[in-house]
Amino acid sequence: MATRPPAPFLTLWGRILAGTVLLGLAACGKTVPAVVPEDPPVCGTPTVPEVGSQSQCGPTPDFTPVNSYQGALVDAVQVSEDAVVLIEGRCTGTLIEASAGPVVVTAGHCVGVGDRVLLVFNFEDAPDGDPLVTEGTVIEQALEPDYALITLDKLPAVTPVLLSTVASEQLAIIQHPRGKPKVVAEGRYLDSCNRLVYYSDLDTLVGSSGAGVLNRQGHLLGIHTDGDCDETGRGSNRGWTVDAIVEASEYLQPADIVER
Repeated sequence: MATRPPAPFLTLWGRILAGTVLLGLAACGKTVPAVVPEDPPVCGTPTVPEVGSQSQCGPTPDFTPVNSYQGALVDAVQVSEDAVVLIEGRCTGTLIEASAGPVVVTAGHCVGVGDRVLLVFNFEDAPDGDPLVTEGTVIEQALEPDYALITLDKLPAVTPVLLSTVASEQLAIIQHPRGKPKVVAEGRYLDSCNRLVYYSDLDTLVGSSGAGVLNRQGHLLGIHTDGDCDETGRGSNRGWTVDAIVEASEYLQPADIVER
């Protein structure tokens, strides 16, 4: 037999009773325990991302200029930051190591196959190297997984980032939000499932699409593509995993993943 929902007056009395209990505890000098926020739900059905997607987690964007960053993942950032590139002034990419030769990986919704794109390395506040502006050709592109590969007309004198499937508790994304100079944001790893990696408290904005999700070793765990963080701090951001990208790619090979 189906049960009927409680009558409205019962709900009202329930609220009054709860308030009375809280006031009583306060009057006795007892502290009501704070509610610890739960991790946001992840591993649902992903939506098709857009270049304009906003994914700021909290009331203010927590970005640090790359050459001023001294956070928990400073070693990983120092290893990887030279390989991060601004693409067409509107997306971010990372030069990665591959057996067929170094290539820039970014989000597939940023470019199309055959596109000729402009890439700027070392676009930073207080740059610590020589800027390099070069062009490249998009040789692979897809939306599921959301990735693209770009071969460069001229390779920069930087060390390409290695690929990994091993997550760490803290993650970092080096990025060009809104096409601005390179910055770092860090946050917590939540989960990996359905070929996606999820993270919280890790800000991204327009222009961050395609940036590499880095583990504590500075290895590329995935590609940031989308999310549903909001200015209240709810939600999470996500990207496609290295496994998913390598599986879909003809250029990249399983042996290119150096850490599993």
